[in-house]
Amino acid sequence: MNSIYFDHAATTPLDERVLEAMMPYLTESYGNANSAHQLGRTSKVAIEDARENIAKMLGAEPSEIIFTSGGTESDNAIIKGVVAGTGKKEIITSPIEHHAVLHPAESLEPHGITVTYLQPNEEGIITAQQVEEAISEETAIVSLMHVNNEVGAINPIKEIADVCREKNVIFHSDTVQSIGKIPINVKEIGLHALSVSAHKIYGPKGIGVLYVKNGTPWEPWLQGGSQERKRRGGTSNVPGIVGLAKAMELAIEEMDTNTKHFQNLRESAIEKLEEQFGDRFYVNGPRSNAAPHILNIAFLSPDGRGLDGEMLLLNLDIEGICVSNGSACTSGAMEPSHVLSGIGLSQNRANSSIRISFGKHNTIQEIETLSEKLENILDRMLAIAG
Repeated sequence: MNSIYFDHAATTPLDERVLEAMMPYLTESYGNANSAHQLGRTSKVAIEDARENIAKMLGAEPSEIIFTSGGTESDNAIIKGVVAGTGKKEIITSPIEHHAVLHPAESLEPHGITVTYLQPNEEGIITAQQVEEAISEETAIVSLMHVNNEVGAINPIKEIADVCREKNVIFHSDTVQSIGKIPINVKEIGLHALSVSAHKIYGPKGIGVLYVKNGTPWEPWLQGGSQERKRRGGTSNVPGIVGLAKAMELAIEEMDTNTKHFQNLRESAIEKLEEQFGDRFYVNGPRSNAAPHILNIAFLSPDGRGLDGEMLLLNLDIEGICVSNGSACTSGAMEPSHVLSGIGLSQNRANSSIRISFGKHNTIQEIETLSEKLENILDRMLAIAG
C-alpha cells in the first residue's frame, strides 16, 4: 500500500534535482574543504558558491551566512550567542515557539537570564505593539518565529523588526516553515538573524543556515575549528551545503506555483471536512491568512467530548495516511501541545487535534481519501467511546 504523506511540516522527501547536485560531492569530489590540496579546494569553491547564492536569495551578504546542522542549532547558536555577546539579561519570545527556541532560553534562566513570554492571540499571532511594550534596557534578543509550525500563524515580522530596530534590540526569526513559502528579504524586513533548515524544502537533513547581520554582537556557540570564519567549528558538510543551496533555489523559483497548490489543497480540505463533519470539525489557529501548507484540525463528539488525537493518528497510519499529532505523549501521560495550549485551546480540544501539512506532490484526490478514511475511523472511535 502506498502511503499518503501529509506531514511535510515535519520533513520533506529529497528532490531528485537536489540529489543530483549533491552526488559529485558524495562521490568523486569528497575533499575536506579545509585541506589545501586540489580536492579540498574544489570543495571550498562549492561551499563559497553556495554561500553566495543563498546570500543573494535572502538579500544578505555572503559573509552573513553561516552553515549549521539545521534549524535547532541555528536557534541555539543565536540565542545563546547574543546573550553572551551583549551581556544583557532578558530574552523576549512567546510560549508557542519551537522547542529549539524555548529550551535554549529556559536553559539560561539558572544563569540569571529572564525570559519574557508574549501571549499570542487565539490565532497564534504576536503583534509589534506587544514587542514594543515588552522591550526593556536589559533585552538582549527578541526571538519570534515567522510561521508557526503547528497552526500556520504568520507573525508580522517586518513590523516587529521595525520596533526592534528603533529600540536597538536584536531580532531573530525562525523562518524554517516560511522559507520557500513566503518571500523573505532580510534587508527589506530588517532582520538581524534568521534560521533555515534544508529538509523542510526538499533538501537533505542535517544542514541549515544561520544568517547573522554583520555587526551583530554575538559569540559563536559551537567551537573547535576555524570553519565558517571561526563562527561554527566542525568539518563542513559539503554535499549538504550544495543540496541546501539547490533546494532553496528550487523552492524560491517554484514558490508561486507551489503556494497556489498548497492554498487549493488547504481550502479544499477545510471545505470537504466541514461539509462532512459539520460542527464536530474545528480549525485550530487561523482559518485564513495562514501559511498555506499547514492545517491544524480537531474533531469532537456530538456532545462535545474530545476524541483521542493519538488514537486518530495511529488509525490513519494503519490506513496508510501520515499526519502529525497535535499532542505529545510524555511518560505515558497525554499532554496537550504547548502551541495549542498557548493559543488558549482547552485540553479537551488540544488532545483531539491533528496537523495536516501539504507538499507539492499532494493531490485533491488524496484529500478525498483522507475524508473517507476519517469518517470510518471517527465512527469507530465514537462507538468505542460510547
